[in-house]
Amino acid sequence: MAARGSIRGSGKRITSALTIAESSRAVLRAHLSGRVTAEQHRAAMLTLQRFARRCHIVSVTEAILTRAGRPFPVEPIRTPDAIHLATAEALGEPPALVIIITRDLRVRENSTALGFSVE
Repeated sequence: MAARGSIRGSGKRITSALTIAESSRAVLRAHLSGRVTAEQHRAAMLTLQRFARRCHIVSVTEAILTRAGRPFPVEPIRTPDAIHLATAEALGEPPALVIIITRDLRVRENSTALGFSVE
């Protein structure tokens, strides 16, 4: 998968603090619902911690939340996705230098419309 290669490849990794919170909650929900074992839960959390240590984590600021509240090129978009996109915009980098890694169609469409590369 290209996304996995990008995450593991060279270059700076940047993510929103929201990514870590969302991922932790998803792993916890999977464990509590019995979809993953305690061992799988521990392994997933260790992987997430390792990922977080390798990333620059961007806080969800008031400016990011303000931007997330404004329209995006392809609406409707969920609030967490708008926060991720607003975080990418807040980096201040030219969109051509940023790769958005997502499996979500709405994030993909908006990222492309905003000029970001997508994997």
